[in-house]
Amino acid sequence: MDPRTQRFVAIYNEIDKHNLGKLADIYTEDVSFVDPLHSITGLDPLTEYFKGLYENVSEITFMVTSAYELNEVSFIYWTMTYQHSKLNGGKAISVDGHSRLSFVGNKVAQHRDYFDSAQMLYRQIPVLGGVIRLLDRRITA
Repeated sequence: MDPRTQRFVAIYNEIDKHNLGKLADIYTEDVSFVDPLHSITGLDPLTEYFKGLYENVSEITFMVTSAYELNEVSFIYWTMTYQHSKLNGGKAISVDGHSRLSFVGNKVAQHRDYFDSAQMLYRQIPVLGGVIRLLDRRITA
């Protein structure tokens, strides 16, 4: 794994609600962060997003399964495992996904995450999850 990518992953896995200042070590001031649920521009708004995220989860980890680099871009494949008291009965939820990271120097200027938002969130909501699973069965039947 490229040293910049290794550094990013190491710091990312250290981040929690008590040390969000570490985001400035891995992201540019004008970072663009996009995932299936959010589109955020700027380090301050990204820090606020992480603040809300970490206030609502009791545990979150990322295990990188593979990584590839091409010039100033890294592609990281991962499994995120998290716990949220209001989702899945408070039990761990695992979600597979990947990230595209564009670097400027040693910091990420663009971070794009790809994952199944139903797997991460919607199927975990008590009533909505049942409806989604019913729809899944009907569509694939």
